[in-house]
Amino acid sequence: MRKRALNHALTALTGTAMAGIVVAGVAAASTEVPEQTAAHQAAAVQPHKSKAKKTKSLYTGTTTASYFWDDGSGVNGDTGAPAGGKPMQKGLFASPSWPLHTKVKVTYNGRSVTGFVGDRGPGEPSHRGVMLDLDTYTFRYLLDGKKPASNYDTGSDAGHIKGAKYEVLSWGTGAGERGAPQPLG
Repeated sequence: MRKRALNHALTALTGTAMAGIVVAGVAAASTEVPEQTAAHQAAAVQPHKSKAKKTKSLYTGTTTASYFWDDGSGVNGDTGAPAGGKPMQKGLFASPSWPLHTKVKVTYNGRSVTGFVGDRGPGEPSHRGVMLDLDTYTFRYLLDGKKPASNYDTGSDAGHIKGAKYEVLSWGTGAGERGAPQPLG
């Protein structure tokens, strides 16, 4: 009886050891790197052209842009939560007339940011041609590639970006009008 139990134990141990060897062999084989020919190596370092589909702009133009940060906290003159129902965040823009949730790409000095219209504004400046309010992070990044001093202060003396290019990528479904931006009120 003992001899039989010993045979079972040895068989089980041998089987386990053999399975471990097979697994180790498979793992080692899968990490081997086949030799590459010079042609394969040259092809590996060639840049690949992006096949990403370019989004067609629905409406484009240029404007003077200002900045704001209105999180509804009452700090620094905040007047209430953004009109679009989403909290203040990077990439939230204000337009005096475009439909809320319109997706917009803004470009200046070779830098671009894509965001959405989530609030109304700028107020009175829109009658002087300022048709976009940008969050402080977007404004400062477009201006000089840096980060703002805080949510409320860009950390720059600039209050406007003249000649900012905008591209409407998709119209929002919220209240507002498509087409050329119109002054508030």
